[in-house]
Amino acid sequence: MEKPEFEPQILASRQGVSFRLVRGQTLVECVITTAALEAHFWLEDRADDLRILRTFRDGYSRIRAIAERKLLAHPGARVELTPDDFGRH
Repeated sequence: MEKPEFEPQILASRQGVSFRLVRGQTLVECVITTAALEAHFWLEDRADDLRILRTFRDGYSRIRAIAERKLLAHPGARVELTPDDFGRH
């Protein structure tokens, strides 16, 4: 299983998990919403922090692949992944 390059963090609002990708010499800030984790990674509603991070780590390879594709299609300083991003693939 692939591990995140930097430790993921749950957003203060608990609406997502932030993580970073390395693209060349640049760090790209990324967020996957908890709605996406619930819809496509079987995260239960109102999960605790430990379960949210475990679900993120378990799905990291797929999450990273989608984040990288989105970054290639829309270069920028930040990527936000929502349920729609996973529904198309």
